[in-house]
Amino acid sequence: MTASRPTTFWEALAPADRTALRRVGAQISVPTDEQLLAQGDDSDHLIVVLCGWVKVVTYSHAGYRALLALRGAGELLGEQAGLEGRRRSASLYTASPVDLIHLPAHRFHAITRGNANVAAALEQTLSRRLREADLQRTSITEPVHARLAALLLDLAERCGHTEPGGAGRRLTLSLSQDDLAGLVLSSRRTVSRVLEQWRRQGVIVTGRQSLLIRSVDQLKTQAFGD
Repeated sequence: MTASRPTTFWEALAPADRTALRRVGAQISVPTDEQLLAQGDDSDHLIVVLCGWVKVVTYSHAGYRALLALRGAGELLGEQAGLEGRRRSASLYTASPVDLIHLPAHRFHAITRGNANVAAALEQTLSRRLREADLQRTSITEPVHARLAALLLDLAERCGHTEPGGAGRRLTLSLSQDDLAGLVLSSRRTVSRVLEQWRRQGVIVTGRQSLLIRSVDQLKTQAFGD
């Protein structure tokens, strides 16, 4: 919770670099629960999120759905398939109303070849994604309650809103228990059991597509110990 937030792709760019990308892209607004990209597609464009939250979701051959990541403002999405000409390895869905820039891959690639700042921001994004994947794999050794508590604390900091009167931090994104389970690499049943325990203890209050954290301190204890 106290660690500094990594610089996003968009934040790493100078104003002139952002202008160059806006010129070759199209800015659009998308409501909640809309699909932006579909797994398996061979589309050749990238997305920069200007405002809002996007889910990165994957489906197995058996139909199992897992939320891999939640991306916010400033993030570059679809960069691997868009730049390498591969089919999409995941689907993207809006978790809130989103403003974004739709970038044709060939134009983005031309800019990165001629603009060292944009190329460096792209390399920084790719490196950060690899580190995130490594951290997620190593965290699997932690108990589920610790991983879930750390996730809720992170979400509270990134996209939570303080309730009036200091009643806690509320998450209002479109996130299901299946989504939370995917983010902590666990089962829905296990996540549901932990959430129910925290509800009984008064740590959280859940509602339709919302979650109120009543005690950040107790979640910190669950995540990091005393």
